[in-house]
Amino acid sequence: MSNILNKLQQKLAERAAQGNLRALKTSTGLIDFCSNDYLGLARSEKLRELISQEEDKYKSLPLGATGSRLLSGNHPLFEELERIIAAYHKGEAALLFNSGYMANVGLLSALPQRGDTVFYDEASHASMKDGLRLSFAKSYSFKHNDVADLQQKLKHATGQIYIVVESVYSMDGDKAPLEELAILCDEHNAALIVDEAHAVGLYGEKGEGLTAALGLQDKVFAQVITYGKAMGNHGAAIVGPKVLREFLINYSRAFIYTTGLPTHTLLALKCAYSLLPQLQHERERVKQLAAQLYSQFNTIRGIRCTPADSVILSVFKEDAAQLKPLALALQQQGFDVRPVLSPTVPEGKERLRVIVHVYNTEEEIVGLVQAIANHL
Repeated sequence: MSNILNKLQQKLAERAAQGNLRALKTSTGLIDFCSNDYLGLARSEKLRELISQEEDKYKSLPLGATGSRLLSGNHPLFEELERIIAAYHKGEAALLFNSGYMANVGLLSALPQRGDTVFYDEASHASMKDGLRLSFAKSYSFKHNDVADLQQKLKHATGQIYIVVESVYSMDGDKAPLEELAILCDEHNAALIVDEAHAVGLYGEKGEGLTAALGLQDKVFAQVITYGKAMGNHGAAIVGPKVLREFLINYSRAFIYTTGLPTHTLLALKCAYSLLPQLQHERERVKQLAAQLYSQFNTIRGIRCTPADSVILSVFKEDAAQLKPLALALQQQGFDVRPVLSPTVPEGKERLRVIVHVYNTEEEIVGLVQAIANHL
């Protein structure tokens, strides 16, 4: 066993020498510019009260699912919530998974078949790439948001073609060119799969996501809806045709061999969906605050901030080695800002990832900008 322990320690030492060693930490009391709780639902007392009221109505259900949904774990609340999800995101059907990671792995490992071809944006989430590694289909990346590069690579496709993107990218914060991609899919009879993790809650009349906001729900084969961000909860759902739901129930190992979500999570999601249409002011407010922060960041010499229209902002410095000390200095001043380093992003694209929330104040934004400017 000592040999194994030494090898593990050596790998950790290598990462530490590169300055990229990860460690768990808490951030109690800091001003939140880090989490994905864009609309504040994770800390919403109104949501907490609604969940408590719903729990009283469902006392007959067990606390846990007790097994996979194909065995003992299914009950009517699952089916009710999936109907709500499908209607909300303007799809035929929905299927719940235990996390966004498992939804992407479960979809992309099962759906593309041997002989098929999958093209995915190089900036796609790790869960998408991991799902494709488990698939028997061929998969190729294309340059980030580069439709021309994708079109060139489509010439080499065989079988059923799938194009996989995020609507709003988790690291860069920019949007996929969904309308162009939908046209391209029509031309090549390709199926478009869109991960809406960072768009749900923020885009659309009721926060349905970017696909619905653009009226593309009939052009997108599958939407991955994740609940750990603006919805303030946990779990995920895949929204698409009824036959896709049935297929995943039969072939997605991430669904088949997983215990179903607990009752409390289902009720929390049901209540969050009931609140989401009422949060139009919050959607506009958080975007307004983000635009203000973006504008102020770009007045600071020595840094570059992108993109212009997102609540996810990336702050770049020429010397990436200065990012960790800068983040630490900001945390010591009360601002929870984290660096994103390789291998999470490619070498040369390290940045501070700054997230804006509806509960951030203009005074906090000014304070963060001043803290960064003073440190440079």
